[in-house]
Amino acid sequence: MLFHLRTLLNNAALRNGHNFVVRNFRCGQPLQDKVQLKGRDLLTLKNFTGEEIKYMLWLSADLKFRIKQKGEYLPLLQGKSLGMIFEKRSTRTRLSTETGFALLGGHPCFLTTDDIHLGVNESLTDTARVLSSMTDAVLARVYKQSDLDLLAKEASIPIVNGLSDLYHPIQILADYLTLQEHYGSLKGLTLSWIGDGNNILHSIMMSAAKFGMHLQVATPKGYEPDPSITKMAEQYAKENGTKLSLTNDPLEAACGGNVLITDTWISMGQEEEKKKRLQAFQGYQVTMKTAKVAAPDWTFLHCLPRKPEEVDDEVFYSPRSLVFPEAENRKWTIMAVMVSLLTDYSPQLQKPKF
Repeated sequence: MLFHLRTLLNNAALRNGHNFVVRNFRCGQPLQDKVQLKGRDLLTLKNFTGEEIKYMLWLSADLKFRIKQKGEYLPLLQGKSLGMIFEKRSTRTRLSTETGFALLGGHPCFLTTDDIHLGVNESLTDTARVLSSMTDAVLARVYKQSDLDLLAKEASIPIVNGLSDLYHPIQILADYLTLQEHYGSLKGLTLSWIGDGNNILHSIMMSAAKFGMHLQVATPKGYEPDPSITKMAEQYAKENGTKLSLTNDPLEAACGGNVLITDTWISMGQEEEKKKRLQAFQGYQVTMKTAKVAAPDWTFLHCLPRKPEEVDDEVFYSPRSLVFPEAENRKWTIMAVMVSLLTDYSPQLQKPKF
């Protein structure tokens, strides 16, 4: 009844030349109720089905449309607080989470190693229990995946991986939302990874096949993805009828690829390996020569920060580059993650075609 009254008021306002909109984020009926993520941890996309990941992307598109396009105020996280633990520096993860959580009415609390030294001044178990009593969720950017796993085991609130040595799931959600917006659908796309066998690649490997996407990976010898993750990715590809290939030849991986993807060759904590890595990655820079063997509709992704040796300016700043929409979508996707883990909200926007 309330929804119909609101609709009538809005229509009457528009007919009379007024531009105000009666807003209420609880209007309408949920369009589905099959996926329930409330209370879950997000440590790796390995733990989520294709439908669950699609739901988070749907929710991301919904929030982006309602807040950015329609200008609605949706205080879905009013009264909620978020603990943000950062052992590593950050631009996009910190800014997207802080601004996104606050935009939804919640209160983010940023904690550096000067504030909270995981497992040093206090055990991880004790930290998890204290945070559980004072916050509604925790996003942690850490060095070791095992620290996240222990936090999740001991905490009674959702724990979200903001980046670890093994995975970076919230980055991949932003990548997929960006590709969904550009191509209109993810199924059938071929992703070409050219670079290090790192946490970004691991997260793609744990999820791409669930959307029906093919994955072609090129890494230098000695920098291949984790063997146990490769084994799981091969199983996902088999179950979903997709192709997974691994090579040491960048052009082979780029051949026919719709999306050329790379990342930093030297991650935080690997600075001492810089000279060795730069030598090992010779020939892996993404250039227009790389793009010539890609699909005619090729695009480029990089999660940033970017170094010129990884991709040249001609590709990075070209119209085919989606890196800046990709960066913005970090905000909408982390907002969707928090809403899905902390509330019963369901998207009002029609479900996209994946």
